[in-house]
Amino acid sequence: MMDKILEALIISSHSLPVKKGIVKKVVDAAENSVDREQCKAMFHLTTRLILIGEDNFQKQVGHQVLDAYARYHRCEFEEFFNKGFILNLLQQGYGSLDKKNIGIIDYIHMGLKLIMSCPSVLEIFSFMHTEVLRLVCERPEPLLCAKLSELLSDFVHCIPRGKSAVLFCQQLVRTISQFQCNATQEEEIRGFISQVNKVSNLLQSIWKAEPGALLPSLQEVFVIISATDSIFEPSIALASLVQHIPLQMITVLIRSLITDQNVKDASMTCALCRMIDWLSWPLAQHVETWVIALLKGLASVQKFTILIDVTLLKIDQVFQRLWYPIVRPGALVVLSHMLLSFQHSPEAFHLIVPHIIKLVQVLKDEASPARKIFLVQLTELVHCMMYQYSGFPDLYEPILEAIKDLPKPSEEKMKLTLNQSAWTSHSNSLASCLSRLSGKSETGKTGLINLGNTCYMNSVIQALFMATDFRRSVLSLNLNGSRPLMRKLQLLFAFLAHTQRAAYAPQSFFEESRPPWFTPGSQQDCSEYLRFLLDRLHEEEKTCRMVCENSPPTCVGESSAFECGSGGHPEEISSLTESNLARVDGKTLTEKMFGGKLQTTIHCLNCKSTSQKQEAFTDLPLAFPPCLEDMVEAGSTQLFVPAEYGSKMPACCTAVISDTLHPAPADVHDLQVEEVGHRSEAEDERLQTFPLQPVNSIQSDKLVTVHSNKSVDQNDKTKSVPNLINYFLAPEILNGENKYYCENCASLQNAQKVMQVVDEPEYLILTLLRFSYDSKSHVRRKILDDVTLPLILQLPVEKKIPKSLAISQPLLSDSPENLPKKLKPSGSVNSSDSQSVSYHLCSIVVHSGMSSESGHYYCYARNTGSGSIGQLCYKTDLAGLSSPSYMTDNDNSSSTSVIWHEPNCKEPSKEWFLFNDSRVTFTSFQSVQNITSRFPKDTAYVLFYRKQEENDAIYPSTVNGLWVNGDPPLQKELMDAITRDNKLYLQEQELNARTRALQASSTCSFRPHSFDDSDPPGSCGPSGGGGGGSGGFNTISRLVF
Repeated sequence: MMDKILEALIISSHSLPVKKGIVKKVVDAAENSVDREQCKAMFHLTTRLILIGEDNFQKQVGHQVLDAYARYHRCEFEEFFNKGFILNLLQQGYGSLDKKNIGIIDYIHMGLKLIMSCPSVLEIFSFMHTEVLRLVCERPEPLLCAKLSELLSDFVHCIPRGKSAVLFCQQLVRTISQFQCNATQEEEIRGFISQVNKVSNLLQSIWKAEPGALLPSLQEVFVIISATDSIFEPSIALASLVQHIPLQMITVLIRSLITDQNVKDASMTCALCRMIDWLSWPLAQHVETWVIALLKGLASVQKFTILIDVTLLKIDQVFQRLWYPIVRPGALVVLSHMLLSFQHSPEAFHLIVPHIIKLVQVLKDEASPARKIFLVQLTELVHCMMYQYSGFPDLYEPILEAIKDLPKPSEEKMKLTLNQSAWTSHSNSLASCLSRLSGKSETGKTGLINLGNTCYMNSVIQALFMATDFRRSVLSLNLNGSRPLMRKLQLLFAFLAHTQRAAYAPQSFFEESRPPWFTPGSQQDCSEYLRFLLDRLHEEEKTCRMVCENSPPTCVGESSAFECGSGGHPEEISSLTESNLARVDGKTLTEKMFGGKLQTTIHCLNCKSTSQKQEAFTDLPLAFPPCLEDMVEAGSTQLFVPAEYGSKMPACCTAVISDTLHPAPADVHDLQVEEVGHRSEAEDERLQTFPLQPVNSIQSDKLVTVHSNKSVDQNDKTKSVPNLINYFLAPEILNGENKYYCENCASLQNAQKVMQVVDEPEYLILTLLRFSYDSKSHVRRKILDDVTLPLILQLPVEKKIPKSLAISQPLLSDSPENLPKKLKPSGSVNSSDSQSVSYHLCSIVVHSGMSSESGHYYCYARNTGSGSIGQLCYKTDLAGLSSPSYMTDNDNSSSTSVIWHEPNCKEPSKEWFLFNDSRVTFTSFQSVQNITSRFPKDTAYVLFYRKQEENDAIYPSTVNGLWVNGDPPLQKELMDAITRDNKLYLQEQELNARTRALQASSTCSFRPHSFDDSDPPGSCGPSGGGGGGSGGFNTISRLVF
């Protein structure tokens, strides 16, 4: 009757203290003898109160009374808590209570504790093996699974054994993979994490007891995370298992995984992406260790496609984990490895560049004790990446400003760090992949996809394309099937001007224009490529003309088109052949645009006779002056200077003394030398004005210090283009072993050589000879001297042959391998026939790196064009400017001068562009000027200057903020090709959009990617930047707090 009393008490209206007092008496009465039926009635009542009690008081009463009666009446409880009763609870539930309710597991857990010492418990353990396996296969919710894990942890005999243990572990892994957390409150999230940890701890205990179950469990994990057709996204709760896997198994497991031929690349990509997602799991240990081990394993078997896909897909997500201190350490380790190993392209680094500054600012304000150490580590990583890909000043300058107060690692440390985890592929197959589909940049310009160390070609092509007159002439040609190289250049220019793609792959043009000695896939010298290209175009046109002369009817169209495409420039530039010297109208397009002429005059100092010759050029190689003191110590040649040197020497002129018997001229292509003949003594009058004397008779304070990269005068640490031109165009004394053979004297004699520009090109190309041979170390090295680039340049041009020798006129220097010794003349007397031709800067090709065999090229260029209307800062307007605003190398007498950009004559916004392979961005002339000072490895290499006519302006006109193109209309064949490709591009965009939509629910969406220079590691970085997905986040992957 005790059960009836208890039940009536519970539902009565008595106060709670009264009820608790009576319940205590009922509990105490359990010690008394009670018949079997009374015990059974009490067990049923308390079970009902525990499982379906209306409130916590009823449940509490049920627990207290059941515990008391079961302990004092164990046999009766053993009879009540039998196999049939437990099976009914697990399979049917209890009344209105579902079988998956956590109350069922809690009740069974309590019951097992009460009968633990009874013989019947063994029977219960036996059938519980099957029941817990069945329950796990039904994919219980995290809380229920956690309750079951607690039960099994307390009663390990309920856990299946043998093969059943393997199956149980696999199913438990499956269950964990479906755990989802929809909580938003921190307390709820912490509860979820606690539940998951209870389940993973159960697995750990099983693996210790049943070692044979570990490997099948891990295989099941991989099957789950590698599924490409999964209808659900596996939960990152699987990350909780990683900490329980012995680290000594990493090598064996990764090796077996990456060498398994049954594992497809798509599956491996999915698995790696999901493992990276595990970095979001709080407090997970060793996740980063396993992720990096798999990354290294894939690199060891050259699975570079997987590595590239995963890095580009997940790098931004990994970076975002750095915002959360709880997962920050592991995320930084993985981020560092992914960036440092991704050395074939800056694209991965550029995906996180926009977020670095904000993170640095947040970290500086954070109060975390580990903040400072982490900030230093992040800064070192960023410095390493900017050192590796130093060709993006527009992106990096704000970052450098943000981290300027933090320690910067040494160059040796950065090199060591970069070499630790590089996996860059040298496979040509990487270069065949196209860049990701995206619209053009805001510049409206088209980039060029890097085909594998082809940045040297891309930078040259962009510079030529931005040479407006040359581009328009090329596009206006009607080639009629002839001249294959020019046809492909024309097609390339047409695509650069009109394609809708963000970047174009110049594969066809590369195959046609590549010099035979250039090895595909290796880095080359862009200046060598430029000379070869211009020479090929010149020779091709000459050959075509010869064919036209033999078959006039077939070439009429092209001849006419060529004349129309010459750009309408009346200037007469010398032909590159002797026969064409008499045919002004026979110049090729290369000659019209880039051809100039140099005149060499050699004056015998014995008989005073003079000989002259003329040479054509397409670019001027500007050597860096060596240190005069070093040459005097070498003693190879006695140096001479004018006797009146000390008092009459102008500031910026130099003279030349060379040891070379036959000094190499400027780079000349397909040229004929015209011997003009000998002249009389009248040409020596100015030379006699300053008789020469040995250098050892000159006072030391009158000795000229010529700068080089080894020794720089303390009073003049800067170099400029006019300095190098003055050094290039400077008188040269031939003596000693370098004496001149005078035909008039019929013997070797001391002589003076003078070189002058007598015909200026439309586009003046200057190559700064930065790669020199070090005779001491016997290696080729790069000269890293910063050279100031003038916006406007005055070039001295002798339009007529002077009647007397002008000693002050700059002359051609020797080749870079045999740099002559130079001294300044005693005075400067400009010839009446000398003219200063104005040029303005239009393009700069920059080399980033330490040698000609490696590094990266990119190009600065701006909109220029003839006949455009805009603001111009003329030289005559500079008289009233203050010295900081402008500068000339020789205010008194030098005919080579530099005019700085006057501050009040502002550049139009968005006039300069930075062409870096696939990437095209706006930049400024200030960025051009500061490039080497900010990034020491990045130096101007090839300069393009355009001749400025009287009515020509520096800046082109704009219409509604857009540049006026002015290009000629395309021929139908070119327009059709572009139209077809643009349609194909739109179809690709549509297909890509559909693919992304289908993959929206998966983090493993495969994105197109671009491959760039891969030899040497980290040398060339083309596409860079450009956004990109970071993979899909499910709810649980945001579990960071």
